Amino acid sequence: MAPIASLSTGVIARIMNGEDVSQPVLQILGIKRINTNSDQERYRLLMSDGKYYNSYAMLASQLNEMQNRGLLNENTIVRLDKYMTSMVGKEGSGKRVLIVTELTVLNSGDEVKSKIGDPVTYENAAKQDTAPKPAAVAASVPVKKEQSYNNNNNNNHTMNSTLNGTLNSSLTHPISSLSPYQNKWVIKARVTSKTAIRTWSNARGEGKLFSMDLMDESGEIRATAFKEQCDKFYDLIEVDNVYFFSKCQLKPANKQYSQLKNDYEMTFTNETMVQPCDDEDNGGIPEIKFDLVPISQVANMENKEAVDTIGICKEVGELQAFTSRTTNKEFKKRELTLVDMSNAAVTLTLWGDEAVNFDGHVQPVILVKGSRINEFNGGKSLSMGGGSILKINPDIPEAHKLRGWFDNGGGDNISNMVSARTGGGSFSTDWVTLKDARLRNLGSGDKPDYFQCKAVVHIVKQENAFYKACPQADCNKKVVDEGNGQYRCERCNAAFPNFKYRLLINMSIGDWTSNRWVTCFSETGEQLLKHNAQEVGEALENDPAAAEKMFADINFSSYIFKLRCKNEMYGDMTRNKLTVQSMTPINYKEYNKHLIKELKEMTGIGPAH
Repeated sequence: MAPIASLSTGVIARIMNGEDVSQPVLQILGIKRINTNSDQERYRLLMSDGKYYNSYAMLASQLNEMQNRGLLNENTIVRLDKYMTSMVGKEGSGKRVLIVTELTVLNSGDEVKSKIGDPVTYENAAKQDTAPKPAAVAASVPVKKEQSYNNNNNNNHTMNSTLNGTLNSSLTHPISSLSPYQNKWVIKARVTSKTAIRTWSNARGEGKLFSMDLMDESGEIRATAFKEQCDKFYDLIEVDNVYFFSKCQLKPANKQYSQLKNDYEMTFTNETMVQPCDDEDNGGIPEIKFDLVPISQVANMENKEAVDTIGICKEVGELQAFTSRTTNKEFKKRELTLVDMSNAAVTLTLWGDEAVNFDGHVQPVILVKGSRINEFNGGKSLSMGGGSILKINPDIPEAHKLRGWFDNGGGDNISNMVSARTGGGSFSTDWVTLKDARLRNLGSGDKPDYFQCKAVVHIVKQENAFYKACPQADCNKKVVDEGNGQYRCERCNAAFPNFKYRLLINMSIGDWTSNRWVTCFSETGEQLLKHNAQEVGEALENDPAAAEKMFADINFSSYIFKLRCKNEMYGDMTRNKLTVQSMTPINYKEYNKHLIKELKEMTGIGPAH
């Protein structure tokens, strides 16, 4: 059994009167869970140095696991590796609280067995006991040079004078140590994301706000500025820069709006101070990390999942403005097409001022962090949102490599249109016959199912094989013929003298087990008919013979179809709908490999791979 450690006799009075004592050794006489407004557990400690005791001590939430494991029982001797004190309550009448953020157990309560000494409350300490005694402390525990996270943490005069002037890096606290039980602190943190200004109006009034996520080496926290603070700080604070923050209010985090791993969040007040950090003062604050995913992999990710990616802005859509039907607010968006070295392309949607101010005509490199995946009709696209980060031409190796690839013709032969072709899940899914798809009730769940099969085109309907759509490049909404040579798009809230054709082809396909009706949209329809939508639409309206030949040429053609299967409601009836996601001519060499593999699996002859 380890020898019983000596307590740092008399240090509690010195600590609670503002002195910074390095790594004092104390005994826990009691620990009690207290009620808070948060779901987070909080524990209050009764601690003794053998001469004095203090009942105003709190255990930082990150140490709760030690209590839950039974490591902080009565009579346990611990060394406080990191701590701070803070005044709680009104000036002049408040109590100083000791907050323990890191500690080491030296002896368990079972080893010590009893209280050491006969301590009294530190408020009864005589003046000579509260004076600094370096020699006495040195005898019980080595005194180390003051560390930055404790520097002046317990010196109210220095802290107050600093907060009233400029913020100093030597006073900084780690984000992980912040709690509502302390009110004098400074953090040094990097802004990892910042939302646009949002407004609200209700029965209680109206206002504005913006939020930001802050990060240091210990963790992250969300901060929000309202009304006057929103106006004061929005232009000052920029993403990826480092700042000192002080005098914010802390409260339990609302997990509905923040996914950060922190039980608290900050709100700016009239006293909040924010000061830019000089470059030479940035040491220790980590850079924003990007977990970059090739665009081709977006097709295999889940709907609503967050993703970081980088690509060349190959195309820029027009700015769109529309009004929400539910809130009657106007929104603005712009769609970009990003391509990368995985020979894939995806649509990225920008919103608000970011959409208005974006200039992509020079085809810049675009890096996005925290963009959200949206799935619609089997296609996957990306959208910027609150907390997302967009960087234009970032100075990183991946960006330079992309630039060289694209400038040398790398983006000319993009084969994988993620936003147009792919769906939920990998297309390396099982081969399923049309009959088995029905027997297995594919498409009856909450999410669509995807499968592939070899099938023959039996019948292609010419009726209703197209519709007239908005001529805008980034809008495919059906237009209304106003009868005066104008075509109105309800989505764009505008009338145009022209339109574009979009294909919507229904056809019957069959394999050796069954046949099914499937739907092809424009991209797959153009591939099937070997003509673009404009040519098909004009032929159907003006040249029936040419249209007849286009459709007849594809009858009895065989393809590998990749299909999306989902139950949809039509009136009060449920129908199982198949949509063609892609179709490719049969590579018989590869298809034969598939057949041989299936035969081996069915017969058990030889390995299946």
